[in-house]
Amino acid sequence: MLLHLLHGMAVMAWRFPSLDAAGRQQRIQWWSAGLLRVAGLQLQVSGTPRSGATLLVANHVSWLDIAAIHAVAPQARFVSKAEVLAWPLLGWLVQGAGTLFIERERKRDALRVLHQVADSLKAGETVAVFPEGTTGDGASLLPFHANLLQSAIATGTPVQCVALRYAEPTQRFSEAAQFLGETTLLQSVWRMLSARGLSVHVDLLPPQGARHADRRALAAHLREQIHARLHGENP
Repeated sequence: MLLHLLHGMAVMAWRFPSLDAAGRQQRIQWWSAGLLRVAGLQLQVSGTPRSGATLLVANHVSWLDIAAIHAVAPQARFVSKAEVLAWPLLGWLVQGAGTLFIERERKRDALRVLHQVADSLKAGETVAVFPEGTTGDGASLLPFHANLLQSAIATGTPVQCVALRYAEPTQRFSEAAQFLGETTLLQSVWRMLSARGLSVHVDLLPPQGARHADRRALAAHLREQIHARLHGENP
């Protein structure tokens, strides 16, 4: 895994400046899928990411969520908490992939990022957000914050839900994948590397319109859809 991380840093430092958007996305997808493999995870995908301007809305379980989505939708720019920048190696890689960072303790920073997301959507880009704001246990969902959904409403951009689920042969929702409470990044990495038969399921639901929606009602609706898909129900 360490070698794979270092290889990714080398590609980003020396190859990215000379690549066009398609070339960067190809390498992001290859590297993300490779990270899942070296971590011992099998990737299972259902659905197809929408092309063009899209707001991806996903539940948040693990530090591997970004890699799991990038392995399927490498064009996505993520909105992530600023603390990720302090993660060894991973923080630098996530930043290089075009991530937008938000300082959640500063209310004004949310407005700044909201404008950045709206500008990206207007430019035809795909942006991915984790409206829970932090990681959950995988089976239940925390309340969805509605602020960043306003970017899709204001720009008339379709929203596409992504249901992320980590599983083991005897557990529909893997405990090894949980990244909760006081768990450090290294502790979480060790738990996942020690797990056997771990898989990550990336389930992309059909896109839906957001224009003129009420952001709080939209947040509740998207949360219900993801929860239903995680538990094998039809939203």
